[in-house]
Amino acid sequence: MTDIDLSDFSNLDPAAFAQLVKNASDAQLNEVMSSDVRTKVLDEIFRRMPALFRPDRAGNTNAVIHWNITGRPDGGSDTYEIVIADGTCKLSDKPEDEPKLALTMGPADFLKVVSGNGNPVMMFMTGKLKAKGDLGLAANIANLFNIPKA
Repeated sequence: MTDIDLSDFSNLDPAAFAQLVKNASDAQLNEVMSSDVRTKVLDEIFRRMPALFRPDRAGNTNAVIHWNITGRPDGGSDTYEIVIADGTCKLSDKPEDEPKLALTMGPADFLKVVSGNGNPVMMFMTGKLKAKGDLGLAANIANLFNIPKA
C-alpha cells in the first residue's frame, strides 16, 4: 500500500497537497488514483477550482474546458467541465457543453499539473498531456488559477 493518504482530502490545504504530490512517485500517485478514493479526490480538486480562479487574469476569457483524466480502474476516464464566463469560473454538474479546450492526461500527470508540480507545456510536448481545441487557452490556463507551490 502507498504512503499517500488522501482519504480525508477535503481537509488538506492546497500547499500541503502540493507537497504531498511533490514527494510522491508516479507509481504512488497512480496507485492512489486507481483506488476507491479517486472520485473523492477528483471531486474535491474540481470543487476547489472556482475558489482558486483569478478573474483579474481572465480578461474576456469565455470558455468551456473539459478535463479528461484517464486511468480509471475500469479502463475508462473521468471528465469534468469547467465554465469560465464573464469573470467567473463554475464547475458544471455534467460535462455537456462543447468544449473550447479539452485536456486529456493520466492521473499522476493531472495531480502534478493541479498541484503546481508539473510543467504542462513539457507534458504536452512529450505527449503526456493532450490538448484539443484552443491551444492559446491551454498555454494560459495555469495563469487563470492560484496554483499552490510546493
